[in-house]
Amino acid sequence: MPKIYEYLGLIFFFYSDEHLPIHVHVSFAEYESKLELEFENGKLKEIRSKNVRGRLPLSSKELQKATKFIKKYYEGIVEKWTTFFVKNKKVRCEIITTKIK
Repeated sequence: MPKIYEYLGLIFFFYSDEHLPIHVHVSFAEYESKLELEFENGKLKEIRSKNVRGRLPLSSKELQKATKFIKKYYEGIVEKWTTFFVKNKKVRCEIITTKIK
Protein backbone atom coordinates (compact mmCIF):
# COMPACT_ATOMS: atom_id res chain seq x y z
CA MET A 1 0.00 0.00 0.00
CA PRO A 2 2.16 2.88 -1.19
CA LYS A 3 1.57 6.19 0.51
CA ILE A 4 2.11 8.94 -2.07
CA TYR A 5 1.32 12.24 -0.33
CA GLU A 6 0.69 13.70 3.12
CA TYR A 7 -1.14 17.02 3.26
CA LEU A 8 -2.46 18.71 6.41
CA GLY A 9 -3.37 15.40 8.07
CA LEU A 10 -4.69 13.80 4.88
CA ILE A 11 -2.93 10.66 3.67
CA PHE A 12 -3.11 9.88 -0.07
CA PHE A 13 -2.33 6.29 -1.07
CA PHE A 14 -2.95 3.41 -3.45
CA TYR A 15 -3.80 -0.16 -2.55
CA SER A 16 -1.33 -2.50 -4.22
CA ASP A 17 -4.04 -4.36 -6.19
CA GLU A 18 -5.72 -1.30 -7.74
CA HIS A 19 -7.66 -1.06 -10.99
CA LEU A 20 -8.66 1.59 -13.49
CA PRO A 21 -9.88 4.30 -13.53
CA ILE A 22 -6.96 6.10 -11.94
CA HIS A 23 -7.95 6.91 -8.38
CA VAL A 24 -6.45 7.60 -5.01
CA HIS A 25 -7.57 6.69 -1.52
CA VAL A 26 -7.52 9.46 1.05
CA SER A 27 -7.65 8.90 4.78
CA PHE A 28 -7.95 11.23 7.72
CA ALA A 29 -7.94 9.57 11.14
CA GLU A 30 -10.39 6.63 10.87
CA TYR A 31 -12.12 8.03 7.76
CA GLU A 32 -11.40 7.07 4.15
CA SER A 33 -12.79 7.91 0.71
CA LYS A 34 -11.77 6.97 -2.82
CA LEU A 35 -11.44 9.75 -5.38
CA GLU A 36 -11.56 8.80 -9.05
CA LEU A 37 -9.95 11.04 -11.65
CA GLU A 38 -11.70 11.41 -15.00
CA PHE A 39 -9.79 12.86 -17.94
CA GLU A 40 -10.83 14.29 -21.28
CA ASN A 41 -8.22 15.09 -23.94
CA GLY A 42 -5.46 14.71 -21.34
CA LYS A 43 -6.98 17.26 -18.96
CA LEU A 44 -8.58 16.56 -15.60
CA LYS A 45 -12.32 16.82 -16.19
CA GLU A 46 -13.87 15.55 -12.97
CA ILE A 47 -13.07 14.10 -9.55
CA ARG A 48 -15.67 11.66 -8.22
CA SER A 49 -15.81 10.69 -4.57
CA LYS A 50 -16.75 7.12 -3.68
CA ASN A 51 -17.30 5.49 -0.31
CA VAL A 52 -14.98 2.68 0.73
CA ARG A 53 -16.75 -0.43 1.98
CA GLY A 54 -16.27 -0.88 5.71
CA ARG A 55 -14.91 2.63 6.27
CA LEU A 56 -16.57 5.88 7.29
CA PRO A 57 -16.26 8.49 4.50
CA LEU A 58 -14.29 11.70 4.85
CA SER A 59 -16.22 14.68 6.19
CA SER A 60 -17.26 17.29 3.64
CA LYS A 61 -14.51 19.59 4.96
CA GLU A 62 -11.78 16.97 4.53
CA LEU A 63 -13.22 15.87 1.17
CA GLN A 64 -13.08 19.47 -0.03
CA LYS A 65 -9.41 19.73 1.06
CA ALA A 66 -8.61 16.45 -0.70
CA THR A 67 -10.35 17.53 -3.90
CA LYS A 68 -8.51 20.87 -3.93
CA PHE A 69 -5.24 19.00 -3.42
CA ILE A 70 -5.95 16.60 -6.28
CA LYS A 71 -6.79 19.47 -8.63
CA LYS A 72 -3.36 20.95 -7.95
CA TYR A 73 -1.31 17.72 -7.83
CA TYR A 74 -3.16 15.40 -10.26
CA GLU A 75 -0.17 15.20 -12.61
CA GLY A 76 1.98 13.87 -9.76
CA ILE A 77 -0.73 11.37 -8.81
CA VAL A 78 -0.90 10.08 -12.41
CA GLU A 79 2.91 9.89 -12.55
CA LYS A 80 3.04 7.90 -9.31
CA TRP A 81 0.21 5.63 -10.53
CA THR A 82 2.12 4.92 -13.76
CA THR A 83 5.39 4.37 -11.93
CA PHE A 84 3.85 1.93 -9.46
CA PHE A 85 1.28 0.04 -11.55
CA VAL A 86 2.77 0.16 -15.06
CA LYS A 87 6.53 0.33 -14.45
CA ASN A 88 6.30 -1.77 -11.24
CA LYS A 89 8.64 0.56 -9.38
CA LYS A 90 8.43 1.99 -5.89
CA VAL A 91 7.12 5.52 -5.36
CA ARG A 92 8.09 7.86 -2.59
CA CYS A 93 5.79 9.84 -0.36
CA GLU A 94 5.90 13.61 -0.56
CA ILE A 95 4.92 15.72 2.40
CA ILE A 96 3.21 18.95 1.36
CA THR A 97 2.99 21.58 4.10
CA THR A 98 1.95 24.62 2.07
CA LYS A 99 -1.79 25.22 2.32
CA ILE A 100 -3.59 25.36 -1.04
CA LYS A 101 -5.76 28.43 -1.44
